[in-house]
Amino acid sequence: MAASKFRAFVNSPMGPKTTHFWGPVSNIGLLASAVADIKKTPDMISGNMTVALFGYSCSFMRFAWMVQPRNYMLLACHTCNAPIQFYQLSRWAKHHGYLELKKEEKEDQVALKTLKVV
Repeated sequence: MAASKFRAFVNSPMGPKTTHFWGPVSNIGLLASAVADIKKTPDMISGNMTVALFGYSCSFMRFAWMVQPRNYMLLACHTCNAPIQFYQLSRWAKHHGYLELKKEEKEDQVALKTLKVV
């Protein structure tokens, strides 16, 4: 019984004989790499590469949904990877000063903090 279920999986449209299986398996490396990079300092992040990986994951989420049969493994992989890449991009942007507050906003925040303390 277990052998017949395994044989059915191997020969299925989503089985290991198809790209529907090996595409997500290889893309899990992108996800693992992104999770591992969270602990690294932001100066190690490449902004261009992170934007490319974010765009790649977003476009392949749509592809995984539209292809027949639907590739849920690939969809799950890229659905997890896109927010992690976006987080990495925000870390890179903060490190390089792209997400800094304007001087007036900083002064307003400092004034509010001092009011709360007093």
